[in-house]
Amino acid sequence: MKRRFRVVGVGGTFDEFHRGHRTLLEKAFEVGDLVWIGLSTDEFARKLRKGHEIASYEARERELRRFLEERGFSSRVKITPLRDPYGPAATSKQIEAIVVSRETEPAARRINLLRRRNRLRPLEVIVIDMVPAENHIAISTTRIRRGEINREGHLIRKP
Repeated sequence: MKRRFRVVGVGGTFDEFHRGHRTLLEKAFEVGDLVWIGLSTDEFARKLRKGHEIASYEARERELRRFLEERGFSSRVKITPLRDPYGPAATSKQIEAIVVSRETEPAARRINLLRRRNRLRPLEVIVIDMVPAENHIAISTTRIRRGEINREGHLIRKP
């Protein structure tokens, strides 16, 4: 299958690995031969001040790799620790495109500003819509951690 890009970047914390994460990554693998995933380090994840507990880097990486293996993507991935909002996407000549959610699209625009300053070609920005839960509000790790929904976006019925 001919994909549009040789190397595509995507980044995130990927905590409580959910349907929205899977959708984002599936899009990246759909358009890229190699997907370079920036996985937020524990230190960077803490700086994001999510307002809830975050699983360790090792636990998040294990769950991410399990998904990649199940989908047959393992041979087409490079995972690197993400220590800031930009990672290798701001400096790599290899990365041609970035896949982001509507929520993180502004970060992709900032990455392209940094790339221009570094005299690099801007990345093609591929934006996917947030994946809605069954109540039509976006699935998010925060909502999962609060006990509102599960990882598939189903409402958790409280007694």
